[in-house]
Amino acid sequence: MNNILKRTLLPSLMAASLAGVTLVPAKPAAADDQVLRDVGIGAVTNVVTGAVRGHGSVLGNAAKGGVTGAAVNGANGLRSHHHRRNRNLGQDVGVGAGASALTGAVTGDGRHTVGNAIDGAAVGGAIHLLTNHK
Repeated sequence: MNNILKRTLLPSLMAASLAGVTLVPAKPAAADDQVLRDVGIGAVTNVVTGAVRGHGSVLGNAAKGGVTGAAVNGANGLRSHHHRRNRNLGQDVGVGAGASALTGAVTGDGRHTVGNAIDGAAVGGAIHLLTNHK
C-alpha cells in the first residue's frame, strides 16, 4: 500500500509544487548583474583557504566558495543602489561565514563547521575588498 501511495501522490505533488514555484514568484531575485564576478571571487578564495587549511578537494572548495559568493551577492542586492556601491564589511563577512557553514553542513562536511565558517568569512572579506565602491 505504501508504494502505491508513493507512486500516486509524489508525482502530482512534485508537479504542483514546481508549477507554484515557477509561475508565482513571491519576489524578484535579489542578486545583481555582478553575481558571476562574486561567484568567481568566492570560488578562487575558497580554493586558496582550503589549500592553506589542508581540507577538502579543489572542486568541492570551489563549489562551496561559489555558493558563498552568490549568497554574499544576494545579501548585498537587497540594499539600495547607493549602499550596493558602499558595501558593509560586517555584512559581507557574516553572510559569507553563515553561507559557507550551511553549505558545508548540506554537502556532508558538517564536521568542520568552524573551518567552513572561517573560509566563508574570508570569501566575504575578499568580495568586500575587491568590489567595494565599484
